[in-house]
Amino acid sequence: MSDTEILPIGSMVPLTGPSAADGVEFRNGVIMAVEEINGRGGVLGKKLKPFFVDTGRQSVEEMARATHKLIEQYGVHAIINGYNIGSQNSEYEAIADAGIIYIHTNTLLQHHDTVMSDPQRYFGCFMSDPAEYWYGQGLIKFISWLRDSKQWRPRNNHIAIISGAKPYSIVIAQAVATAAPHFGWVVTSGPHIVTNPASGWVDAIDQTRAGTPSVLVNTHYFAGDLARFQQEFVAKPMDCIVYLQYGAIHQSFVDLAGEAARGIIVSSMIGTLRDQMGQQFRQTYLERFGSGSTPLVGSQTYAATLHYALAVAQAGGSSGPGGADQNRIVADRLKNTIFRSVVGTIRYHAGWQAAVPYPDATDDPSLGMPHLFYQIQELDEERALIAPEPYNTSQFKLPPWMQK
Repeated sequence: MSDTEILPIGSMVPLTGPSAADGVEFRNGVIMAVEEINGRGGVLGKKLKPFFVDTGRQSVEEMARATHKLIEQYGVHAIINGYNIGSQNSEYEAIADAGIIYIHTNTLLQHHDTVMSDPQRYFGCFMSDPAEYWYGQGLIKFISWLRDSKQWRPRNNHIAIISGAKPYSIVIAQAVATAAPHFGWVVTSGPHIVTNPASGWVDAIDQTRAGTPSVLVNTHYFAGDLARFQQEFVAKPMDCIVYLQYGAIHQSFVDLAGEAARGIIVSSMIGTLRDQMGQQFRQTYLERFGSGSTPLVGSQTYAATLHYALAVAQAGGSSGPGGADQNRIVADRLKNTIFRSVVGTIRYHAGWQAAVPYPDATDDPSLGMPHLFYQIQELDEERALIAPEPYNTSQFKLPPWMQK
């Protein structure tokens, strides 16, 4: 196949390092979307060809190398990947210089600031999930819904917050603290920032006890670290529900935490729905990548790749580095095409160029990406989807440590 018959796209994925479990799934999602698109004839007669570069620990240096390799060596028309936490948007500069499309799920409020600081320069930068800020507000709305709907009767209105040291975790922790009083909650402890999760969990948990929390929030996000946290918590539990940030969604968390995982709540600003479309995707994904894979994570890049292909088709084509004029048309189609996918609705905000969340920023589920809340109820089954309505398919259950 000649170069004129392919549409090269790139993906920067952490295939090694602490986020490798997610990185593999991000790669899987792109592969599955590309196979489906190419199986239907490609985009305007061109077959997508993906190129993957490992970003390891996702540092500024690693992201810079990955970005330049995809642009300069492979001449990609777009870069589509999941998150790379740590680069703080530094990769945007080379992408803006090249004039190509960049779609990611970094979940950073900083994305809003960068794009809005110079919309013409950063026209091609999109975040296909809502910013991490919404995790905080969304969590407060969720626990208030549990309380107000009588699914759970908290012993008081106290919240304790533990955070990892990454800016992502700190922003979420601060958002929880800011939103809490607006819904009748009081933060009685924290945010306690833990710089060394390998040894700091016990002290952090103990520091929260005096505040007698009904909700214990941990905004750190690495699955292995969260598994150790939860094991320490259940060894000396409190009468509270436990929310663990994103990483506890992954199967590796359950594998490491074992029985301690049962009962925890975790959420994702983007994930696979349990409707007919989502269930078909999940089945196909597991058949393609094995029973140990995590469709919920792979769905992020899968949906973004399909959305990009649709935008290219509507724009009449795309361009590689130096082709900003044509790629501005692609970007316009991304911004003005509401895409219903296996992760719900992707609707880019006109200013932020990030997905609008439901129910955090819009009350209309057809106009926002659902902020999904899960509970681990059975270790050998997929996570129970308990919110938001109308997407929930399960009900909240008191965790085992609160039933004793």
